[in-house]
Formats: sequence, C-alpha cells, structure tokens
Amino acid sequence: MSNSVIVINDEQFETEVLKAEQPVLAYFWASWCGPCRLVAPSVDWVAANYSDRLKVVKMEIDPNPNTVRRYYIEGVPALMLFKNAEVVHSHEGAITKLKLISLIEPNL
Repeated sequence: MSNSVIVINDEQFETEVLKAEQPVLAYFWASWCGPCRLVAPSVDWVAANYSDRLKVVKMEIDPNPNTVRRYYIEGVPALMLFKNAEVVHSHEGAITKLKLISLIEPNL
C-alpha cells in the first residue's frame, strides 16, 4: 500500500473509493481555494501515517462535476470518509490535523 495521496477523477471514483476494501478518506479541493492549501499538509500526513488502515484520495472539484454533484459538495476543502461504499463522516471547511485524526480514528 502506498503512503501517498492518490489523485483521482470522476471516472476513477467508483473503483478507487466505492469499491475499496478499506476505509477511504476523500479530499475535495480547488486550486483557487486558500483553506485547501492549509488542509493539504494534514491530508498528506494522514496518508503517510495511516496507509496500513486507510486509503487517501484527492479530487479537484472543478474538472470533476459528477462526483461533486452526487455528494452535494458545496464548499471546499471538503473531506468525506467512506467505509463499505457509504459516507460515514463528512466535513466542509478548514480543519486542523488533530480534529481530522479524531474524525478518522473511530472509523478504522
């Protein structure tokens, strides 16, 4: 298992997230989003430190409108934790690394 964030698009979402055998943290971002730049290092840290129990993917929202629409993502950064193809937790807006960890830990 890689210890880095996997960049995906609409076409890869089902395979990489919904059909994943382990929980998946999906990070939705935009290049023009200032708070996304603040959250990205925490997402990278989670990918590096939880790679044995969690898959981490990121998707830029502008070129991937289908997934954005399907999951009603209205603001970025947005984080969704999937387990068995279901959203078990979601968060929109900036988040600290400690808060992110506290949301992930109970679902691993």
